Amino acid sequence: MSYRLRLLRESDLALVMQWRMQPEVTRYMYTDPQLTLEGQQRWFEALKQSGRDVAWVIEQEAGKRPIGLLSLTAIDRVNSRCAWAYYLGEPDVRGGGLARLLELNVYAFVFDTLGLNKLWCEVFSFNDRVVALHEKFGSKVEGVMRQHIRKNGQYHDVVLMAMLREDWPAVRDRFGLRAMDIESPQAWLEPLAAAD
Repeated sequence: MSYRLRLLRESDLALVMQWRMQPEVTRYMYTDPQLTLEGQQRWFEALKQSGRDVAWVIEQEAGKRPIGLLSLTAIDRVNSRCAWAYYLGEPDVRGGGLARLLELNVYAFVFDTLGLNKLWCEVFSFNDRVVALHEKFGSKVEGVMRQHIRKNGQYHDVVLMAMLREDWPAVRDRFGLRAMDIESPQAWLEPLAAAD
């Protein structure tokens, strides 16, 4: 089975909106929004203009089936870091080993292609499977923000995790890298390179 990351397009917004409102997706997100296509279009325009964020559709059988969304956000050229997140919108692809492929390819893109030093993420503490997954592939827990998010009347802790560029070669050697095709956001990469 092949996979690729294709840059998000306006034509994807209705499907992404549908995924994002699924209970099994929103459970692990900070908000449970009731999205509209107009709101999605505003989000997409802001994403294109930000210079600090990029989003891809995860495709199964390259070009044939969109199955989820992966993003890099808060790209900080001065401090050489960014955040990342993803979700799988199609239930039948969850739990099939795709997480390993995505994790290792995002590391390769951030550290080898972009040359950044740090990739970080935030995970609800109750999402212990994802915390364990990130740890398995080299991310380290850097802290816990206690009662950081209030959702559905309850406060939740958020685990801060990160992977450093210096740790990437050992992770790559240990797990190997089956490279995915990742569509490069050229207009976004050029300013990143220029900032070095």
